[in-house]
Amino acid sequence: MEEIETVVIGAGVVGLAIARALAQAGREVIVLEAESGFGAGISSRNSEVIHAGIYYPRGSLKARLCVEGRRRLYDYCAAHGVATRACGKLIVATTPEEIPALDDLAARGARNGVEGLRRISGAEARAMEPALRAEAALWSPGTGIVDAHGFMLALLGDAEAAGAMLALNASVRKIIRAATGLFVDVDGVTPMRLHAREVVNAAGLAAPGLSAGLAPAPPAHFAKGNYFRLRGRAPFSRLVYPAPVVGGLGVHLTIDLGGQARFGPDVEWIARPEYAVDPTRAAAFYGAIRRYWPDLADGALEPDYAGVRPKLVGPEAGGAADFRIDGPERHGVAGYVALYGIESPGLTAALAVADHAAGMLIGAR
Repeated sequence: MEEIETVVIGAGVVGLAIARALAQAGREVIVLEAESGFGAGISSRNSEVIHAGIYYPRGSLKARLCVEGRRRLYDYCAAHGVATRACGKLIVATTPEEIPALDDLAARGARNGVEGLRRISGAEARAMEPALRAEAALWSPGTGIVDAHGFMLALLGDAEAAGAMLALNASVRKIIRAATGLFVDVDGVTPMRLHAREVVNAAGLAAPGLSAGLAPAPPAHFAKGNYFRLRGRAPFSRLVYPAPVVGGLGVHLTIDLGGQARFGPDVEWIARPEYAVDPTRAAAFYGAIRRYWPDLADGALEPDYAGVRPKLVGPEAGGAADFRIDGPERHGVAGYVALYGIESPGLTAALAVADHAAGMLIGAR
């Protein structure tokens, strides 16, 4: 049986950020990743958007960690040569009935400390993006795009420079409370048991299941989000979002750092994670997109990819819940921190989430 001070389960953006924070604090850290590469799950199947922090209730973890994380993310990426683009975002009301929702978002964003938000008229929005249909819009200049893979590569480099190790194809089967510390049973080419003083469960979609029998965990709900890409170039230079919908932020337009425009995600509740994009879902995409871009041509969309968001509540409860980061004070298991429901804005908030989670262990000694 191998002895290790700290195990981090999951090499997504949050797991890597936590490993970095703990290694830089002097911990001996190993990151266990079930896949053959880092960032193969939620972290690589999203819009790569740097969120401003507009949508989340004041005082929530999502609000606090997104706003802090965004500020730190831009600085971190600049210092590490990771590509970003602060292109800004227009949240549009396509009917007069949607305008009050923009005012609510503007007020919520201001309460959360989001800088630079401005309510603008439809004419002002069309002056910025002539192809847009809008009765009014909320302009968020701090929203942007990040190279998520490059960000994770930089986090991994920092963690390894501080002594952390990454083990791939190392699927964790079970975490067991020991007389001192925790046992971590790992499958793979050579199954093994690790004895760790501390364990951080940042396993994304698998996180609730790994806590079974160890600590209370929420039920797992899975919201699949499908994306379609645009054939050719879009007549937009900024991100365009509709008014939010139940379970997500609506089918929005993003433009990646290479100039590729894509639309999504939609919300498809599923029983278990799977990533096939059904081409017939394009019909609903055309209808949603044409509400704010009426000139979208027939046949312009093609299936791209899908991601799955870890939800803490199902569609009957609206699908919206705060991040849940459980430490020993909540569940009573010394040395154990578990992260649940780390969906959007987890990429943006990763550095702040990492410090919050790592602090539960660093502060315990």
